[in-house]
Amino acid sequence: MLHDYPEIARDLTEAIGKLRDGIPETMAGFSALAKAATADGVLDPKTKELVAIGIAVTARCDGCIAFHTKAAIRGGATREELLETLGMSIYMGGGPSMVYAAEALTAFDQFAAD
Repeated sequence: MLHDYPEIARDLTEAIGKLRDGIPETMAGFSALAKAATADGVLDPKTKELVAIGIAVTARCDGCIAFHTKAAIRGGATREELLETLGMSIYMGGGPSMVYAAEALTAFDQFAAD
């Protein structure tokens, strides 16, 4: 196992809470952006979370992988849907994305086991 993604998500949730306390207006703006971006529309929330995972993989963001993988599972994403998303991430991001695709698959398996 490369990382403990449920632990990463818990730790980041605590750290983000401290950001909310320190810069409430900025974080309120970010929360409003997140709410608008993830709202049901032409793309359903599950698909939007899979897109976010693809971006997280290519951006090499462990915390983003943790949060969006957990949200994708809550939205009903399957392991097969994740794997197809990861294939596109590898295609678009090359070798470094392959490494983070393996991380995202690990995250999925960890959250799915909870």
